[in-house]
Amino acid sequence: MEQRLKLFGMAAAAGAAVGFSVIDLLFKFLSGDYPLYQMVFTRSIVALSFVMFVLVPIDGGLHILRTAHLPLHLARVTAVLIANITYFTGLALMPLAEAVSITFVTPLVVTVLSAVFLREHVGPWRWGAVAIGFLGVLIILRPGPETFQPIALLPLIGASSYAILHVLTRHIGGADKAATMAFFPAFGFLIFSALAGLAFGQGQWQTGVPIFDVVLRPWVWPNAFELFLMLLSGVAGSVAVYLISQSYRLCEAALVAPFEYVAMPMAVIWGVLIFGEWPGLPVWIGSGLIVSAGLLSLWRETRVSKPPTRPNPRNTG
Repeated sequence: MEQRLKLFGMAAAAGAAVGFSVIDLLFKFLSGDYPLYQMVFTRSIVALSFVMFVLVPIDGGLHILRTAHLPLHLARVTAVLIANITYFTGLALMPLAEAVSITFVTPLVVTVLSAVFLREHVGPWRWGAVAIGFLGVLIILRPGPETFQPIALLPLIGASSYAILHVLTRHIGGADKAATMAFFPAFGFLIFSALAGLAFGQGQWQTGVPIFDVVLRPWVWPNAFELFLMLLSGVAGSVAVYLISQSYRLCEAALVAPFEYVAMPMAVIWGVLIFGEWPGLPVWIGSGLIVSAGLLSLWRETRVSKPPTRPNPRNTG
């Protein structure tokens, strides 16, 4: 029985990684015609419905949404909104595999923030992992006058914002239920995207500059197929969040966390097959260093018998 649970946990983690990669694919595929707030709004309807009709009843009912940590939850919502805007804007304008590989730096940023703000002890092994991971980011960013692309900073900002989200979540600890944690970001997405639609929906703020128009583009009524794709992104996100939660509930983090990196080859596959993007050598080298650093940090945490944190930029909402 225990072996079956482990197998299910590993399969669930891999399935979640595939689900998150599907969200990335769909957002990038639709971003040329639809504004970010419209895609987020449609996805949020599905995600919030999943929270309210599935997670909330499982965790005890509507009363669990009352919290004594409202300011911290609002800070979490702010962090995840910034993360989504920057990450998905970068995703729309960058090769898929390059954007996804940078986001794997999130656990390393969590390590730094936890040491600075939560006063958690970080030993030399994990500081070494942080250094290796950020070296990988530098290789991908290629910070030189002829090779550096400022747009590549967007997924890095997104990964850092997600790290802030997870540090805030760790700070709240077990005081609130998982459904409570999931409700506030999903609700925040819905409200923010609806307000953005009211503000920018007519296209009067469109600039002609791609980095801004990912958000400022006017609302476009989708055809049936593209509406289906938007709703599919919501379903994929809800299922992926459930699967990743189940995998960490049933198995040790050291066992299931490596399966999250399935998202990297999936990003390469989608990039090649759908967008004709083949990652260059710096992306392969840099992503290899980032993934290795994440696994090293995870291994070290399990060696010292502490519950590891393995956040991922796409694991919320």
